[in-house]
Amino acid sequence: MHLLHLLRHAKSGRDEDVEDRDRILSKRGREAARAIGKGLPKAIGAVELVLCSSSARTRETAELVLAAFDKPPRILFEDALYLVGDGALLRRLRRLDEACSSVLVIGHNPGLHQLAVALAAPTSPEFKALAEGKFPTTARASFRVDTNWAALERGRNPLVAYVTPKSLDIED
Repeated sequence: MHLLHLLRHAKSGRDEDVEDRDRILSKRGREAARAIGKGLPKAIGAVELVLCSSSARTRETAELVLAAFDKPPRILFEDALYLVGDGALLRRLRRLDEACSSVLVIGHNPGLHQLAVALAAPTSPEFKALAEGKFPTTARASFRVDTNWAALERGRNPLVAYVTPKSLDIED
């Protein structure tokens, strides 16, 4: 069994003089990422690998949300994860090493939300909230994956947690 966690980056600034890829987190975004990070180790346990988009806002989110882990996970910053769709994300996950039992992906919408909805078993208690709601900044969807990474399929993975800043009383 594997665990997969999908985390959207924290809220970024809207500086028009900066390329999208180079936008950094807003003050509120940094505060939300720190708040999420404080409870993340307890919420998801150990993480062996983090796949993170190479954008400035995802890199900064990773730094802040992973700060509370006693044993920092290995992080791969990948250009190919920047604003990528759900199909490309799924193909990347299918290439994961079987030795990685717990993986966190930090990325962008709409691809991350689309992937979360696509992977989730519709019988999961929180499926409706995930599918019909939004996937706001610093939202997290966690899945139990009962197959090999290479066999990861749509619609078959129990959604074990769907957490938004609002559900944690955090302003994002």
